[in-house]
Amino acid sequence: MAQVQRLKAMKLVRLWGRALRVDQWTKNGVVMMAWFFSVADSSQRDIVRGWQSFLLAFAMAGAFSLVSSSFYLLNDVSDYDSDRRHPVKRHRPVASGLISRMTAVRVALTLFAVGFAYPALVVMILPSRTLAFGTVLAYTVMQCLYTGFLKRVPYLDVVTLSAGFLLRATAGAAIITAYISPWLLVCTLTLSMFLAFCKRKNEKETAADSREVLRHYHKKTLNACIVVSGVLSFAEYLAYTITSKMGARFPGLWTTSLFVLAGIVRYMYLAWGAGDTGRPEKILLSDKILWCILAGYAACSVAAVAVSL
Repeated sequence: MAQVQRLKAMKLVRLWGRALRVDQWTKNGVVMMAWFFSVADSSQRDIVRGWQSFLLAFAMAGAFSLVSSSFYLLNDVSDYDSDRRHPVKRHRPVASGLISRMTAVRVALTLFAVGFAYPALVVMILPSRTLAFGTVLAYTVMQCLYTGFLKRVPYLDVVTLSAGFLLRATAGAAIITAYISPWLLVCTLTLSMFLAFCKRKNEKETAADSREVLRHYHKKTLNACIVVSGVLSFAEYLAYTITSKMGARFPGLWTTSLFVLAGIVRYMYLAWGAGDTGRPEKILLSDKILWCILAGYAACSVAAVAVSL
């Protein structure tokens, strides 16, 4: 009997894990970006000294995970009919009927309340973190607009989703009052646009009838957007490694841009090949060449820092 109950509990956990898109919580690692780069920045060592700044940033990433999951559920409820026509999305817990729409709404509101409570509490205790609270509030408003109508506007839907990553990065810097290079913020925006346009290309090719907005994406324009956003991402990252305070502190950091270029080119190859760019989180975790590029980037970063110490 206990074994049966345990299996049911595990099945329920997996079901809600799929509904909340727990595998996509990795996106909220962008919140930690400011803390990560501040560790190597001698001018910001005092900010990241000890565990407080790390815990503040990590908790903010957790808050974004809960808030984003709440909107995933609300989007599933909103897209119920179209998801049921999608070859992959029709298997989602809400679209398949495994979780009722009313239950999804209730859980979404609960997750949002818990996630939003953290930045609200922080700003009450530490008024200097008001910008962090403001970015979460802006993210919430933007997601409401996206769920309401922006997801039905071609190209603007991609810009809206990408702006969410920009707000995540800003929130991560604001919660620990750290400086983050504008070049790095803009690179975050364009790189997320690059991934989103690749995703739209895949969706248009595999499930064009699942959503009305996909019909308004033109093949040549979409391909141009992929190329332009990819090139801009590389150029902005290169500018960051050369012109920022971090670049001045570690002159060899520009070499890491070669791996960024390689990653973008590899992803373009997958977008125009047989890669499932409709699920970027799956590709980033399964493509062996991308893993080698990421490993090379990490090794090159460590070497650039070590040489300058």
